[in-house]
Amino acid sequence: MNHQIRIAVKEDIPTVLKLINELAVFEKEPDAVEVEISQLQQDGFGGSAAFVCFVAEIDSKIIGMALVYTRYSTWKGKVLHLEDLIVSKDFRGQNIGSDLLDQVIYYGAKLGVKRISWEVLDWNSSAIKFYESKGAKVLKDWSVVHLDETGITNYLKKKN
Repeated sequence: MNHQIRIAVKEDIPTVLKLINELAVFEKEPDAVEVEISQLQQDGFGGSAAFVCFVAEIDSKIIGMALVYTRYSTWKGKVLHLEDLIVSKDFRGQNIGSDLLDQVIYYGAKLGVKRISWEVLDWNSSAIKFYESKGAKVLKDWSVVHLDETGITNYLKKKN
């Protein structure tokens, strides 16, 4: 089946959120997604969009997505962060993920970023192999650090 990749529009967000939830289930965090359609639409399509989303579709049905945003590295300058790349389970193995990643790389090059970065779970060996086959370096000596909303609140309480 032929697929196409395009930039998402506001009306795509309900399906994009379904893919985000599918990824959360795959990553064994089925209850972790808190974002809602309205927030994604506001954040992605408001005056100053917080992200750009690419969607893959077959016969006008969205079956994959990649969501990116710019960051700034004090060592490199402007960088692009790939937050999520997912292809719905039934459509994997058809080069859709490769084509989504291609779009991300083209987009980053067009922006003139110095690096494109993302995280991958250490147990997701197929994703690690996929990214390494594309020339990406998986940095095993770095740990991801998160301070969630509760952690932020608790941190600030301790400061006051």
